[in-house]
Amino acid sequence: MQVDIYRRSEPGDKLSYLIVPTGQPIPEEATNVDWQARQRDVHVDDAEEHLHPYEIDDPRAQIEEKGYAITSVYHQVARGDAP
Repeated sequence: MQVDIYRRSEPGDKLSYLIVPTGQPIPEEATNVDWQARQRDVHVDDAEEHLHPYEIDDPRAQIEEKGYAITSVYHQVARGDAP
């Protein structure tokens, strides 16, 4: 699946990632001025149970349900480990 990747800073010097299908806007419930575009039109294997290095669980299921997939608060990425 081709996606656009966004990133935002979290407390504790961590990061969260959000992916949406390429060309789709961030759905309104996830719209946040803190999201910064990182990459556009990137291929990811949305069939993976865990999308590394963005630490997103079940990306296909999340996108089908919500229109986007996001890093869990349990898997936030340390800034030094960020892609």
